Amino acid sequence: MANAEISLTLDDTDSAPISEAQYQARIQAIGNRLNAANNLGEALINLKDEICELFGADRITVYVVDGVKRELVSRFKSGNEVAEIRIPVAQTSIAGYAALKQTLVNIKDAYDQKELTAIDPELQFDSSWDRRTGYRTKEILAYPIVYQKYLMGTLELINRKGDGEFGSVEARALQELSKIMGVALYNQKRIAARGGRTNKYDYLLENHLLTQKELVKAIADAGQRKEPVSAVLMKDFKIPKKEIGSALEKYFKTNFIEYNGNYPIPGDLMAGLKVPFMRNNIWVPLKSEDNKVVIAVDNPHDLKKIDEIKALFPGRPVTFYVSLKQDILDFIKLFTQDEKELAEIDDILSQLQVESDEVEEAETGVGEEDSAVVQLVNKIILDAYSRNASDIHIEPYPGKMNTQVRIRVDGSCTIYQTIPFSYKNAVVSRIKIMSDLDIAERRLPQDGKIKFKKYGGKDIELRVATIPTQGGLEDVVMRILAAGEPIPLDKMGFSKRNHKNFVSVVTKPYGLIFVCGPTGSGKTTTLHSALSFINKTETKIWTAEDPVEITQRGLRQVQVKPKIGFDFAAAMRAFLRADPDVIMVGEMRDKETTSIGIEASLTGHLVFSTLHTNSAPESITRLLDMGMDPFNFADAILCILAQRLVRTLCKTCKRKYHPSREEYDELVREYGEEDFKSTLNIEYNDDLQLYKPEGCDLCGNTGYRGRMGIHELLMGTDDMKKLIQTKAEMAKIRGQAIHDGMRTLKQDGIDKIFQGHCDLLEVRKVCIK
Repeated sequence: MANAEISLTLDDTDSAPISEAQYQARIQAIGNRLNAANNLGEALINLKDEICELFGADRITVYVVDGVKRELVSRFKSGNEVAEIRIPVAQTSIAGYAALKQTLVNIKDAYDQKELTAIDPELQFDSSWDRRTGYRTKEILAYPIVYQKYLMGTLELINRKGDGEFGSVEARALQELSKIMGVALYNQKRIAARGGRTNKYDYLLENHLLTQKELVKAIADAGQRKEPVSAVLMKDFKIPKKEIGSALEKYFKTNFIEYNGNYPIPGDLMAGLKVPFMRNNIWVPLKSEDNKVVIAVDNPHDLKKIDEIKALFPGRPVTFYVSLKQDILDFIKLFTQDEKELAEIDDILSQLQVESDEVEEAETGVGEEDSAVVQLVNKIILDAYSRNASDIHIEPYPGKMNTQVRIRVDGSCTIYQTIPFSYKNAVVSRIKIMSDLDIAERRLPQDGKIKFKKYGGKDIELRVATIPTQGGLEDVVMRILAAGEPIPLDKMGFSKRNHKNFVSVVTKPYGLIFVCGPTGSGKTTTLHSALSFINKTETKIWTAEDPVEITQRGLRQVQVKPKIGFDFAAAMRAFLRADPDVIMVGEMRDKETTSIGIEASLTGHLVFSTLHTNSAPESITRLLDMGMDPFNFADAILCILAQRLVRTLCKTCKRKYHPSREEYDELVREYGEEDFKSTLNIEYNDDLQLYKPEGCDLCGNTGYRGRMGIHELLMGTDDMKKLIQTKAEMAKIRGQAIHDGMRTLKQDGIDKIFQGHCDLLEVRKVCIK
């Protein structure tokens, strides 16, 4: 450093030069105070004005390395608008680039992309912080904080006060301050490591998620409010639950488990346990692993409590996980939640234990309304209904393996509960009794329905199927039928084009409309929404369904019964003699039904139906292969709507982020580059934002909650009708449909990704093209 005088602007009004000796003295004084401080964060708070004044900077940010996630975390910053900034150690940000390359970065204008690109093609400035706070970042001077070979963080100065830019003098000064700060940070970590963990939350201090002063305040506040310290840390200091979990894992040296509303109920472990005892002592059994019992407890170091719990599981090894008090209470509530007069699950399973001698055969001991088996089946149905499940799977296993109960929520199966192996026959038989099935017949599949109102109070209807499985057992699958009012057509998630075109055809006086997709893709719901749209006094609407799931006033709905010969074709023939305007038939699965549907549409009726096909163009080739007359079919067809249900991001916890160029290019490639430019035409820039799943209590920490439709609407245009008449290949039909304006299922899904409803992973799960 030259021995000339160094001119450092002290603030907007004071620009008196100081000598190098004075400058060195001030840097050394700052270093001494940092090294002497017990808490670096508190020292920085006291020194922030002095540091900014010395460098003539408006703001200072100190990033430290999060040793767990390999991210830079803003340990200290002089602006108060944003609580915390997290950035990766990568060349995608200025502080991240300085840390990764361990070099000085001096930016004259953070918004000048050419200046950033000249340093590194991937270097960017995230302007979202400025937009959120109203602050305008311009000059940035950044340098890594390193001790020997260890990266400790990054020191960043923002906006030079007055005129001018950060020069070589400030750069050398910053390098010297960074060295001092590196020593201070290293010493702090070394002292913490040498002293051992004496506090549950030392991990939060070491990783700069919390200051000692904040922790002392949190402990004091928790004592006054009679709340756990963890609750105060999450509520008042915004410490994420996962970080508190990591702190507890390090301290107790065991796994941390947080509450999940979809956690499978360990029915076999809950049997015989007293709920008040678990609540008072804050513990709960979670699962069995290789004959080992896993217990969640708030304090695994409480030896008295540990010994009491072990005594309840004699002869079995017990493993203890740590969890938060409220999470354990929530688990207990989940595992034992009550419904009106129903007994709690532990009482039910205790009764099953008592009744084991009586329930030796499937046919005995299950007919009494007060039996534990009856209560257990009722509880399974009510719990699944309360969790918005669409299906319940009862899965018995041979030998002494427990029966597994799984439920499907938003299209994904999760384990709900385990039932002791000795009651597998009793549970299946009880469900068969409720469904009016033959309990003695175990060799053939059977199907029936349960009207649950007469058993459990709530007006729930279930479709039941039993299937013989190996080992002389039977699986039961119960589908909870979607009762209630149809969803309005404008709430179905249609794009503007699809909504406009679909409404234009459902209001036509005659023609044929198909909705296609696999089982559970929402076809019936869409048809009922369309019928609701045209359900007027002057319109006579007949429907043939199997089963009737959604009921609407004004519709004349018929349940088909194939066993007695009253199938869809017979129902349609009957409808044509009953003066209809509109006919809806549940499915056209054979030539006869389809032929009657086409004839009905050609004789002045509007006909709705469903098909099990993968896409709208495939439906045309499927129907022609069925033997339909291509000229009649071409005349009749109005549109074919293919649809899928895609899991949507949880509205409560989904998180905005700026996608990388590679991620954007992948979305464009999946959509089709030409189609993307002509339809969406969304450009990649700094303001582009997508959403990603985060996870919260409401979505069971999955990041997803609910589903929405993605659609592919093929219109029966004149050009399309010509192709149908000539029995054209599917590729030509598809090409014509796209020319007519059809978006494929994947394209509609990608459009909804850019709207912030879902992500590419979920769209790929439900469609190929």
